[in-house]
Amino acid sequence: MPKEVSPEILTRQAWRLVVLLGVVSLLADLTYEGARSLIGPYLGWLGASAVAVGVVAGAGELVGYSLRLLSGYLSDRTRRYWTFTLLGYGINLLAVPALALAGRWEVAAALIVAERVGKALRTPARDALLAYATAHVGHGRGFGLHEALDQIGAVAGPLFLSGLLLTGSGYREAFAMLLWPALLALAVLGWTCQQAPHFHDASDTSRSEHTRPLPRLFWLYLAGAALLAAGYADFPLIAYHFRHANVLSEAHIPLAYAWAMAVDALAAVGLGALFDRKGILVLAIAIASGAAAAPLVFLGGKGAAWVGMALWGVGMGAQESILRASLAQMITPAHRGKAFGVFHAVFGLFWFIGSAVLGLLYTTSRGALVAVATGLQLVSAIVFGWLALQPKR
Repeated sequence: MPKEVSPEILTRQAWRLVVLLGVVSLLADLTYEGARSLIGPYLGWLGASAVAVGVVAGAGELVGYSLRLLSGYLSDRTRRYWTFTLLGYGINLLAVPALALAGRWEVAAALIVAERVGKALRTPARDALLAYATAHVGHGRGFGLHEALDQIGAVAGPLFLSGLLLTGSGYREAFAMLLWPALLALAVLGWTCQQAPHFHDASDTSRSEHTRPLPRLFWLYLAGAALLAAGYADFPLIAYHFRHANVLSEAHIPLAYAWAMAVDALAAVGLGALFDRKGILVLAIAIASGAAAAPLVFLGGKGAAWVGMALWGVGMGAQESILRASLAQMITPAHRGKAFGVFHAVFGLFWFIGSAVLGLLYTTSRGALVAVATGLQLVSAIVFGWLALQPKR
């Protein structure tokens, strides 16, 4: 790319990269989120026990989040963001339709872990690429649009596989059909890599910057993110409660999730635009709003559940858009891959710990669950509110 490019052209190129990576995420989410909706039943159909299903799921997440530390660091050191993105998406997506060929649950388990490994390889590098592009169009708006497109795929995937099963297809046929969106995602990604401007060119950043530590504000930001992750109830626990307490029927539970994902997509776009004008204070307010979801979904009735799921969607939209946008704004280009790797690893670890603790509390006292979940989220909002008051450097 020429050294001198007009701001108008650079802005158009940046938006094109954001949109194309969003389309890739849409197709990728359609592929692996669709598959994840059937992983448990499929492993059971292949002969795995309930314990084995839990271990496979936990192992995949543990390996996936841990590896992000290394992949983020290496993508910064080598500056090969596209290489990590392409390799990660290739493993991530092709492992899914390969499940159709698994003859034993152990083989399927290996493919499930491989899919998580692929996601770990590409996520920090992909987010670093997005951070470079969104610097030219607004971090909030850019990450918000990307999250909105991502969520379209996250909703469409499970619905697509559900439709296949309802029309008589089996598990193997359903997984095999996911080859088409996977290949389309890889084709769009390959074309994007060839066409996109190299915002991440090494000339933009001195190699000596890699030796500098991450700023102090990053670690405070990470503490706030960890509190948020630990206090945010995962949907499987919410769905279990809806069914166990007869709050919603089995037919309405998927609709509640789809409703939350729709709110997530809309909130990501709106919050992203606000973030570009008001900064990290928007994140603090969004987290505080999302904290109201826990008492509504776990202590309220049917009407409260739908309102609570909307607020839960607002919180998810904030996590996937302006939480990443604020990190992109805070960290210099030389450290973005590493910073996103650390962020995803810590956030995933505390999400796992928090989910286990909240699940245990559910069996003893729903009131205690609500108190812990709400309290951790409000403390997180206070941390981000304090960060919003710090002078910009």
